Amino acid sequence: MGSTHKKLGKIADNNEKKSKIFSNLVKLIQMEAKKAGGNLSSPGLRAAIEKARKENMPSDNIERAIKKASEGGAALEPVMFEAYGPGGVAMIITALTDNNNRTSQEIKHILSKNGASLGGPGSVAWNFTKNTEGVWTPNMTTRASEEDLEKLSIIVETLEAHDDVQDVYTSVE
Repeated sequence: MGSTHKKLGKIADNNEKKSKIFSNLVKLIQMEAKKAGGNLSSPGLRAAIEKARKENMPSDNIERAIKKASEGGAALEPVMFEAYGPGGVAMIITALTDNNNRTSQEIKHILSKNGASLGGPGSVAWNFTKNTEGVWTPNMTTRASEEDLEKLSIIVETLEAHDDVQDVYTSVE
């Protein structure tokens, strides 16, 4: 009976992770669909749809996201936050939000509660390169102690659980 409970726990964890991924992808598709005016041949919208398909998102979900974006509603905008984590680890946090002030305060709270701090624009971005797919890669990495890595792990998990956060990139080795 214990192993059945563990299996159900793993299934629930996987479903929760998949739900979070789908939620982020829906926001991305909606933002791109709004920018493109629903034009499916738009490169940004095509890339968002392709990303969703790679994650095995059902076509119905993709179509609903596009339809919802073309009907109006609050516009989502991409935002980027720069931060310093434990041990001076540089962090870039990307998000999609309909309220930048709210999201900014929530991110700041998560960081400060866990021993990290929000940096100003350009404070850590200089140490990262963004590729054509929008992925940030550190130019120089930072070594962190085991204790700092544990703290950083908690911060990243907490940030990734936030509804608006899309990705968290760090300079840790």
